[in-house]
Amino acid sequence: MRTRALSRAVRGALLGLAMSAWLAATAAATPPAVSFTTCPRQSAFGCTTLPVPLDRSAGLPGSILLHVARKLAGGVPSSTAVVGLAGGPGQAALPLASDLAETIAPALGSRDLIVFDQRGTGESDPLSCHALQSNAPNLDGFERALSECAEELGPQRGGFTTAESVQDIETIREDLGYQKLVLYGTSYGTKVALEYAERYPQYVEALVLDSVVLPTGPEPFELATFSAITPVLHELCSANACRAITNHPVGDVARLAARLSKRPLRGTIADGYGHSQRMTLNATELLYILEAGDLNPALRALLPAAVQSALRHDPAPLLQLDALAEGFIPNVPPIHSEGAEEEINEVLFWTTTCEEQLFPWQRDAPPATRRGEAIAAWNALPGSDFYPFSASVGLKAGSVLDCVDWPDASPAAPATGQLPHVPTLILSGGQDLRTPTADARALAAAIPGAQLEVVPYTGHSVLGSDLSGCASGAVAQFFAGTPVTPCPLSRNVFSPTPITPTRLAKITPTPGLGGKRGRTVTAVLDTVIDLDRLVVAATLQAEQALPSGARFGGLRGGYAKVNRSAVRLVRFSFVPGVALTGTLPIKKNKLERHPLRVEGARAAHGTVEIGSNHDISGTLGGHRFNVSVANAVLSRALGATWPGEGLPGPVSSEPVAPHPRLARLR
Repeated sequence: MRTRALSRAVRGALLGLAMSAWLAATAAATPPAVSFTTCPRQSAFGCTTLPVPLDRSAGLPGSILLHVARKLAGGVPSSTAVVGLAGGPGQAALPLASDLAETIAPALGSRDLIVFDQRGTGESDPLSCHALQSNAPNLDGFERALSECAEELGPQRGGFTTAESVQDIETIREDLGYQKLVLYGTSYGTKVALEYAERYPQYVEALVLDSVVLPTGPEPFELATFSAITPVLHELCSANACRAITNHPVGDVARLAARLSKRPLRGTIADGYGHSQRMTLNATELLYILEAGDLNPALRALLPAAVQSALRHDPAPLLQLDALAEGFIPNVPPIHSEGAEEEINEVLFWTTTCEEQLFPWQRDAPPATRRGEAIAAWNALPGSDFYPFSASVGLKAGSVLDCVDWPDASPAAPATGQLPHVPTLILSGGQDLRTPTADARALAAAIPGAQLEVVPYTGHSVLGSDLSGCASGAVAQFFAGTPVTPCPLSRNVFSPTPITPTRLAKITPTPGLGGKRGRTVTAVLDTVIDLDRLVVAATLQAEQALPSGARFGGLRGGYAKVNRSAVRLVRFSFVPGVALTGTLPIKKNKLERHPLRVEGARAAHGTVEIGSNHDISGTLGGHRFNVSVANAVLSRALGATWPGEGLPGPVSSEPVAPHPRLARLR
């Protein structure tokens, strides 16, 4: 599925039973002689390469070398294998092989695991073109850049479709001698799995579909995403979780989106060096923040209050959230990335999307005609289909206008047929916007006997982001042959955070201290918590360890620098007029007690030390104090307890790594 990280413009005939039985017996009796060597970075797997035709449908000359990894269940290959399919389209799967093995472990047992980089991704002859990778095109020139990319790729672009990937899976099955496959796909990988199951049902033992893309592919105007926003925000704010923020989270988004459609939000945020950077945010970019929350529960938790702040003419929290969603926070030192895999191959993403998505135009029509037909289809939709956004946002957010100039080189995708009656487990996150639960329910209804597990408070890529363990439990039940039990409505680990204060006078004093001193102590605690949450959100957004030396700008100014052994604060500010300066040592992933200087135009000046036993002490305004903070009413802690045990933070010693269950497939 489309992700904002990609770009801002962005995201054979069935054999009879007798014949299939004969083929399976033959394959079992004389397995092909494919040699494997130990994978260089994943020693539990053996690696090999398999050549496949470049374009079977057009008969183009040339081939693609698929890089394949296999983990044996025993000493010799088994008769059945689990095939792990990554998302995108465009995500490399080989770097995720060990994670896939752990995630789908209940399915393995006596089954081998096969992981491969799909054609055009990772190590399997990755696609590239100068027009997209030069970083030259801006938003206005993106359509032209895509068209230039298509011309640069030439006729071969028609070979990078789902249908060809399906044939690649069948080649892998035949060459490695497997009788049956269990297909485990995430996001776009579910579309590949479904198309294989439709075409080769006789070779499918079971399907595990996580965050499903329907067999017809994404709807061009992303109507399912817009329809999902209301239930997603209602679930996020359920059990009075937003009581300190708003009673109308969806209405808030609608009001703000309408305002941003007339005039962008403008303001400044501090970068990792404490320098002010001007930023703007429009309605389409607000939608992108919501979609980024699919993959980052911290962004979801921060959103309702940030929207309220923007409505109250305080743009900083939402602009900072936008910077987090874009990956601009933190500022990181230069690092060597030689050998690192690109998370999503953008060229492959757009090639597959533009070649095969069902757009509202004639494939052989010229661009001007296509554009007219697309606008006509968009105009025919009621504006309410895009609520809480406007219809104009719906036109800009999808890939319709991006692909209008793309010249198709492949035939139209065949019409989808009846899905096979095979054991199927479907997993859906209640907070997923890019592959909403409504689509999962529709698919479950189309596959006889399919079991659907909806996991509350969980976004895209359920098995990778579910902190409750419910999804992994469902997989274990499914492969044990027992009915999958529904997930309970558990506590939201990343509950929404209250509205950011704009004045020290509005902060509740810490119990035991009154007036400015008490408010300053609360502001100090708020500031440390805010930094903690910035680190958590940035780590989850990066989906990897943050390097030592990562820098975070304060919401109201200053910066923090996270090293291996300490956190250095330089006039780091969360509440206007209150700033912290000093160094907090890190020992065993915890911040050590150390004096921090409190300054700022509104604060009671002095020094404070935050203890590990729910106490804070120091001197403010010339008076010593030592109080418990267990009952302090913190601006960002009311009802929100994250980060908690087992989550990344508080700016723990290098490297800062995401929670093991938050490593996701796209």
